[in-house]
Amino acid sequence: MAKNIVLLSSFALFFFAFLAFAFEPSPLQDFCVADPTSSARVNGQACKNVASVGANDFSFSGLHIPGNTSNPNGSRVTPVNVVQLPGLNTLGISMVRIDYAPWGINPPHTHPRATEILTLIEGSLEVGFVTSNPDNSFITKTLHKGDVFVFPVGLVHFQRNVGTGNAVAIAALSSQNPGVITIANAVFGSKPDISSDILAKAFQVDKSVVDQLQAKF
Repeated sequence: MAKNIVLLSSFALFFFAFLAFAFEPSPLQDFCVADPTSSARVNGQACKNVASVGANDFSFSGLHIPGNTSNPNGSRVTPVNVVQLPGLNTLGISMVRIDYAPWGINPPHTHPRATEILTLIEGSLEVGFVTSNPDNSFITKTLHKGDVFVFPVGLVHFQRNVGTGNAVAIAALSSQNPGVITIANAVFGSKPDISSDILAKAFQVDKSVVDQLQAKF
């Protein structure tokens, strides 16, 4: 019996230790305002001296301003993460505003460190994500004003404006620095290039197609 209790306790400790490392840790103080001038190398950013912390460290202005969607994707993401809002450091959250021109897209991408919950403020959006291997199930829905949709952490997802006017969304993310990997940019625009032989075989296309795509990115 005692042996079983020890085994269960060991398993519980391992399980909760795994959970602790799976997400950003809880803060151990009231706040840790990011100090971008610090030379300290930590997983996140070093703390600013509390004596120099002020209200501006915890505020951001500008999400009322529409983003410029005059680009090939027809969309613009305005981020509010630890870079723009130093007070987010260690708090495990951030947000973005996304503007979409008619038929504009936020192309397939992932956030390696965050789940995203998106609220549509204006317009209509087609949204979707793809589950991991081996199923690769495509889950999609059309959203209307006031609708909410969740993109699980790490999964490839996208949004597309399917209305006749502009669309606007606000999204929250479960990381102070969620990161973004845009699939096309990462695959065809890496520096240096991924070998066209590898990409041609992976996508089962001729190398000339890969060369054309890499030239675009």
